[in-house]
Amino acid sequence: MTLSLAVSPCPNDTFVFHALIHGLVGGAPAVDLTFADVDVTNTAAERGEFDLVKVSYAALPWLLDKYDLLPCGGALGRGCGPLVLTRDARADLTGATVAVPGDRTTAYLLMRLWSAEQPPARIEVVPFHQIMPGVADGTYDAGLVIHEARFTYQRYGLTALADLGEWWESDTGLPIPLGAILAKKGTVDPDQAAGWIRESLRKGWLDPAASQEFILANAQEMEPSVVRQHIELYVNEFTLNLGRDGLAAADALLGRAAAAGLTPAVPSLVS
Repeated sequence: MTLSLAVSPCPNDTFVFHALIHGLVGGAPAVDLTFADVDVTNTAAERGEFDLVKVSYAALPWLLDKYDLLPCGGALGRGCGPLVLTRDARADLTGATVAVPGDRTTAYLLMRLWSAEQPPARIEVVPFHQIMPGVADGTYDAGLVIHEARFTYQRYGLTALADLGEWWESDTGLPIPLGAILAKKGTVDPDQAAGWIRESLRKGWLDPAASQEFILANAQEMEPSVVRQHIELYVNEFTLNLGRDGLAAADALLGRAAAAGLTPAVPSLVS
């Protein structure tokens, strides 16, 4: 079989999946790779388009009928949450037009929970690379950003109104669940897939230089120092194994979202 895989071109995904993509994991099938932003993969997964796919945890209520959540390979951790950025000082998002990277992203769900009492006036879904320039030039009053923007937003003259990761962690004591890896039911054995991904990750940790050219060729932020920071932050112990804390974090996010009427309810992920 050939495994259809969709992940982002971000350094954490290219680091984790490098060995699997390049046929370096023993016993794993060949991979047909698609790079796409998470807003695209969230929608594609709802149509069942890929065998293995990186999606937002916030999208799981619409996907768990077709896919199994894998216990590895995703993005979950501490100190790595989305940021709400502004050009001018403001206390909240009341009356603001906010650019977001997708309407079913974890970042947007967290922002909706955080801003429930002072919601913005308007939301625009914008390709990620356009968000910071759009806030800087006044097209948007605020922008919701993820990943490497944590390390580069000051270059645009922007300030962080909120670190949604800090807010989440202080409120729940749990890590923040950002991106999940799913395996298509009836097509991919989830235990086998988890084994392939873990072996790919271990190979990446064992020989980081082997994947560097591939990572830099696909990174939206090409500076090696930023790429290194990105991988160090988003590839962590939860990437190898979600564990009870990781599953509890996902449960807490989806439980709060369902209670607020923002997503359908799903059964607990913690067995």
